[in-house]
Amino acid sequence: MMVWIHLLVVLLAIFLGARLGGIGIGFAGGLGVIVLGLLGAKVRTFYVDGTSVKLDIPVDVVTIIMAVIAAIAAMQVAGGLDYLVHLADVILRKNPKHLMFLAPIITYLMTWMAGTGHTAFSTMPVITEVAKENNIRPARPLSIAVVASQIAITASPISAAVVWLSTELGKPHGGQPPVDYLQILAVTFLATFPACMIVAALTLAWDKFVNKKSALEFDPVYQERKAAGLVHHRDAEAYAAPKGAKASVVIFLIGLVLVMLYSAAISDKLKWIANPPMPRDAAIIAIMLSIATIIVLVSKIRPADILNAPTFKSGMSASVCVLGVAWLGTTFVNTHIDTIKGAAGGLLQGHSWLLAVVLFFAASLLYSQAATAKALMPAAIALGVGNVGLVAAFAAVSALFVLPTYPTLLAAVEMDDTGSTRVGKAVFNHPFLVPGVLTVAFAVGLGYLFGAMIL
Repeated sequence: MMVWIHLLVVLLAIFLGARLGGIGIGFAGGLGVIVLGLLGAKVRTFYVDGTSVKLDIPVDVVTIIMAVIAAIAAMQVAGGLDYLVHLADVILRKNPKHLMFLAPIITYLMTWMAGTGHTAFSTMPVITEVAKENNIRPARPLSIAVVASQIAITASPISAAVVWLSTELGKPHGGQPPVDYLQILAVTFLATFPACMIVAALTLAWDKFVNKKSALEFDPVYQERKAAGLVHHRDAEAYAAPKGAKASVVIFLIGLVLVMLYSAAISDKLKWIANPPMPRDAAIIAIMLSIATIIVLVSKIRPADILNAPTFKSGMSASVCVLGVAWLGTTFVNTHIDTIKGAAGGLLQGHSWLLAVVLFFAASLLYSQAATAKALMPAAIALGVGNVGLVAAFAAVSALFVLPTYPTLLAAVEMDDTGSTRVGKAVFNHPFLVPGVLTVAFAVGLGYLFGAMIL
């Protein structure tokens, strides 16, 4: 009986956080932890399991997010993100016929490089403008571009979600052999990137062979807004990279390469470094903070300006969200792990794809890939789900598009002044849902395919 009461508390806290929006979901998570503690749950920050210390509070995930965001914000203040957006603008304007593919490729790669989907904000105006100039409904490329920016988190070498999963699976667990960091990256990239391209191709095929009036000129809302003078066009602006902008991008990319090289060097597969001076998590944090330092010195920016950078603010908000929600979920799971094992152990072992379904719906409420993974994956690992099932289902933590309240979705709606990217009267009839569901489904399926080959 108590498990259902505790579950109700978790759901109510998540619902309250969703209503508050933004950082509020992290606040509500902390409130939920207090209520669970008052109702007899095991509230703790860490515990000792044999010879190792395990964290209930997601310090590892939060610190990685903070370090990575600090480096990205430094690059933004130096003009690096604007330089990348300029490159995206040039590429898209030169190849407008391939916008449906290039838009998700750009947002995917920017997220893959940065470890956060917030980089998609800066590319949305460019995607919207190129679509308008070529009689394409901006909703088409924007929808798959937003989804690509979310699912790329599960393949990014510096995302907190990937680093946490690789740490958990990097040691023997539930009778399963360890999985290497590079193996996880290989499977998730080969699963998620092609999935985005498949959905982009299906969207093009649908518009060409089924929906013959998919062009922007046939959208009645666009025609109304155009007649009212609400649709504006932005010409390509002359761009001159500020001093230090290109250097900041190069420095950040070097940091990314160093993270991957060090992770490979200490992996069980290669073992280039027998006694590594620090674990992968610590290395990522140290390298990213060092990269931020070098960018500040080389680009000669004021560290105080980084605190006001949009990416810094959104990243710190995400850290608090992960802190509250992941702690809430972990507290619930660890309190009732025996009950969960008894009820779902055999089912998940025999039908591991159900884990993807659970992660999908959880992510739609938790609004964070890292928080979803941290809150629910430990239970799946404890239940004995196989490595292939764990890594394949991991893509489902990116289902942040179900409710049209996630920041990147809202930004896409606001930036499309044609009105084609709109949310209907029903909550779920928005242009991101179908592409998102299809992308996750294809990614999970491809994850099983490549996971069986690589793991």
